[in-house]
Amino acid sequence: MSSRPFDQRIPPHSTSVLRLLRPGPRRSAALVAAIAAATALPLAAPQITRRFVDDAIGGASIRQLTLIAVGYLALAVAGQAARLVTAWLAGRLAWDGTNRLRERLARHALGLDLGFHGRHTPGEMIERVDGDVVAVADFVVAFLMDVVASVLLLAGVVVIVFGVDWRIGCALLVYCLLIGWGMARAQRLAVPAAARSRAASARLFGMLEERLAGAEDLRANGAGEHTVRRFHQVSAALYRAEVRDARIGTTLLAGTSVAFAAGTAIMLGLAAWALRSGTLTVGTAVLIFQYTLMVRTPFERLIDQIRQYQAALAGLARIADLLAERRTLPEGTRPLPATGPLGLRLDGVGFAYPGDDEQVLSGVTLTLAPGETLGLVGRTGSGKTTLARLALRLYDPTEGAVRVGGLDLREADQASLRTRIGVVTQDVQLFAASLRDNLTLFRPSPGDARLREVLHGVGLGDWLAGLPGGLDTELREVSAGEAQLIAFARAFLADPGLVVLDEASSRLDPATERRIERSIDRLLDGRTGVIIAHRLSSLSRVDKIAVLDHGKIVEYGRRADLAADPGSRFGRLLDLAGVSR
Repeated sequence: MSSRPFDQRIPPHSTSVLRLLRPGPRRSAALVAAIAAATALPLAAPQITRRFVDDAIGGASIRQLTLIAVGYLALAVAGQAARLVTAWLAGRLAWDGTNRLRERLARHALGLDLGFHGRHTPGEMIERVDGDVVAVADFVVAFLMDVVASVLLLAGVVVIVFGVDWRIGCALLVYCLLIGWGMARAQRLAVPAAARSRAASARLFGMLEERLAGAEDLRANGAGEHTVRRFHQVSAALYRAEVRDARIGTTLLAGTSVAFAAGTAIMLGLAAWALRSGTLTVGTAVLIFQYTLMVRTPFERLIDQIRQYQAALAGLARIADLLAERRTLPEGTRPLPATGPLGLRLDGVGFAYPGDDEQVLSGVTLTLAPGETLGLVGRTGSGKTTLARLALRLYDPTEGAVRVGGLDLREADQASLRTRIGVVTQDVQLFAASLRDNLTLFRPSPGDARLREVLHGVGLGDWLAGLPGGLDTELREVSAGEAQLIAFARAFLADPGLVVLDEASSRLDPATERRIERSIDRLLDGRTGVIIAHRLSSLSRVDKIAVLDHGKIVEYGRRADLAADPGSRFGRLLDLAGVSR
């Protein structure tokens, strides 16, 4: 470890983070003025005390002493008011800045590849995007309120005491420097402990999110005991990290209290010596005593903020690390064709997930002309969903190329890719928002008339008519079939040229499935489609079939030809499923 006391002050790559927290010039000026007032007013209070003591000893009238006392009271009230204004301004500026940081983090995280999100749980991401930002916000307020104001107050006290008696001022300065040096040395122990505590907290949040999301399966399969045991292990790790963090903080506070008591005794002894030698008045001795007591408050605030400084430093490092993450998929610049169905071609495609040496797809070659539909068939784990992810460019192939509309997807720009290629899966994500926002996914609306037309087109017209607020109704509980039809409505609104349907009707009852099938027919009309389905009856409409086994295409051709071939794999699968050829 480096011998410098503040060698971990600012984490690498944190400059851009700090720029987001910077306030505007007007607000900065207002905050500077408030901090100056909150610092200067307390410094003036001992001067009034000295005047009161010296005048009282000198025999001043009650009226004069009362006026001095009233002035002291007014000064104290003004000081508290200045501190309240400083707190309000600091809180406002801190939250404005950290809200900008939250937006930046959320936008950046949503733009990262699936490979990154596969390594980090949603609970961990929530803690990083929000929990770390809260720690930074708390420290920004504390820094402006306590650190900056305390340093200014310390400087003011030392300067004033120097003006009163340079010998006592020198002693006070040496005392402050020793206290500051001790704090800097202690910080080297405190910051790593806080970082470990924040990391343990993130792991606990991630574990809780995963277990709560799978609570139904865990309970149904009797895995509750294992879950509780794992919760105890993770929470015990967090407890140990926080206990160590708290022990270090408590030790620092106790040591500081002893140091302050010794310093106050020394300053009182010096003031008594100066008073006996006749170089100070009684009021001035009281003034020095008050300023000595004032030194303790800034240092106690600084010690108290070391914990928030630790958390903020760890949070800044984690935020900077997240912002330093980069997409592994390079950004293309060429747009896909803006209208019409898009052809799909896979040329010798091979793929392995990041960090996994095993090939999921190998030597996959197929061609789908614009307007044709392809059915993907195969056992679970054969690579069907992976192939669909490559067609959506959620991953890039490790071998070969995926071309849509004649363009290698590695060259396509993201905006046209997300507009021209649509997907409907069995797991539909609905948000706690209005039906309108769930249809448009918070993008600008094409108009309520168009939204109603699309909902009627997928068979949700009667359902829409029964909603109390129409398109403004907040979606809370909808059936699986209704959620699936809303997903189809989203696809209709996007009007893609290539549609990927991944088990879009696998969880539905026969009556709802028939409604979904009609929506699929309408969606595929005039579009290129890729359909992944275990129910072979849902592939009666497709033009071509590709049978996958262990990541390779073992059979590929037109559906009618394969169904008519008594020796084909697809024909045997139809027979086993009881579906007519």
